[in-house]
Amino acid sequence: MSFLAQTAEDPSPEPIPGAADGRAHLFNGRTAERYRRSVTDAVGLVASTVARAQRPFTGITPAELAPEISGIDLERPLGDPDAALEELESVYLKDAVYFHHPRYLAHLNCPVVIPALLGEAVLSAVNSSLDTWDQSAGGTLIERRLIDWTAERIGLGEAADGIFTSGGTQSNLQAMLLARDEACTLVEKEAIAADGTIAKSAILPRLRILTSQVSHFSIQKAAAILGLGYEAVIPVPCDQERRMRTVSLAHELDRCRREGLIVMAVVATAGTTDFGSIDPLPEIAELCARHGTWLHVDAAYGCGLLASPTRRHLLDGIERADSVTVDYHKSFFQPVSSSALLVRDRATLSHATYHADYLNPERSARKLIPNQVDKSLQTTRRFDALKLWLTLRIMGADAVGALFDEVVERAAEAWALLDTDPRYEVVTEPQLSTLVFRYVPPSDGPCDPDLVDRANLHAREALAASGAAVVAGTVVDGRHHLKFTLLNPETSLSDIRHVLDLLAEHAGQYLALHIEPEFSGPRHSRAS
Repeated sequence: MSFLAQTAEDPSPEPIPGAADGRAHLFNGRTAERYRRSVTDAVGLVASTVARAQRPFTGITPAELAPEISGIDLERPLGDPDAALEELESVYLKDAVYFHHPRYLAHLNCPVVIPALLGEAVLSAVNSSLDTWDQSAGGTLIERRLIDWTAERIGLGEAADGIFTSGGTQSNLQAMLLARDEACTLVEKEAIAADGTIAKSAILPRLRILTSQVSHFSIQKAAAILGLGYEAVIPVPCDQERRMRTVSLAHELDRCRREGLIVMAVVATAGTTDFGSIDPLPEIAELCARHGTWLHVDAAYGCGLLASPTRRHLLDGIERADSVTVDYHKSFFQPVSSSALLVRDRATLSHATYHADYLNPERSARKLIPNQVDKSLQTTRRFDALKLWLTLRIMGADAVGALFDEVVERAAEAWALLDTDPRYEVVTEPQLSTLVFRYVPPSDGPCDPDLVDRANLHAREALAASGAAVVAGTVVDGRHHLKFTLLNPETSLSDIRHVLDLLAEHAGQYLALHIEPEFSGPRHSRAS
């Protein structure tokens, strides 16, 4: 007898008064067909919305959309799934930002692959929690196999391990936690060896983190959360390609040692958010080995190179890291969230271990029961690994890597385009798929830097308001710049040309409206 037939014959428990309507919405054997119809309708709505989307965004403002959503009475349910989906189309789908569109060029948001969406549907319905074996069983082993696979791709060695996380910020936080506690343990051991003791509270103020001046802000946040303070993070200068200067890193390592400070970690970045730059990993690893310092590589963006058929060498040196952050939901084309922290030595994950009698008692560890909560900062945790599992089982790693190769190649083509376009100045040639650039007036136009700043800001905002495309912005050397983040293989060079034309048009119109007729200041020169 099938499960569905068996549950259909089982008598229903006596309903609680007032709960009858709610019981009909529970997903179980009796409601499986209702679930199938509802999800099919929702998938159909999303598919048709995506199919007819002609632009990445409608340009709607918070002031326009907020009253519509705040006006919905949550105390009066619609009851009907069709009515709820119709309302959802009005308040969400119609104005959503669609990363699948080839003219979405803003943040590190990728279009997603269909195998991962299959995984999302399965994991949401089954609703496994990956904290303990008795809540996830096979899910635990699938996640562990994917951690092993990623560690093998990185080259961390036989003792490597890791855990899936909610994203790069959490991965970096846990890496800094492990590095902090490893540094404290080492100092405590040295004190005992010298016939003395030292309190952890006396060690913490001396701890420092060295990272590039353009690394992710989550390193500063991690330092603050861990009780070290923002000032514990020392920014290391970068070269013209926005890569950490190893000479400067060596200087800071020596200076900290002379001043009695403890460098608990050096954070190298393999794919900075703004520039896609990859720090010189082999040289940084050598310095860390010489100083006995924990090396963390934030490869949240650049991890797609692990699957690249042609560019894996750009990550050479990552195999010497003590910990690595990867975001599959960036360059592996996975839905949010899908990230992981990998470590060279699984024993270091014990710094995040706490045994609760009601969840993961110590006897479970002695029995070798694989409870993932033993090495995670989270307790209840989604089975996000399933999305990557189905992606690899259906597409394969080479296909994923080839998609990432495409966007890197497109960025190289776009850089060549920008570098020869007199309307723009581009900051640096990309290693990955981001481009930071700035609109500049013609050589006979105004060169007031503040006015040009405002023109660039206006161009980005006006473009987003039109909905024709979405680009990002950042500040470089105190000046506002525009930014392309290319993660969609469907984005063509023609799309990029069109967006550049739109940006130049918006910036030019702004300058035409705001230049004083009597302006007679110094003229702009691209050579200056």
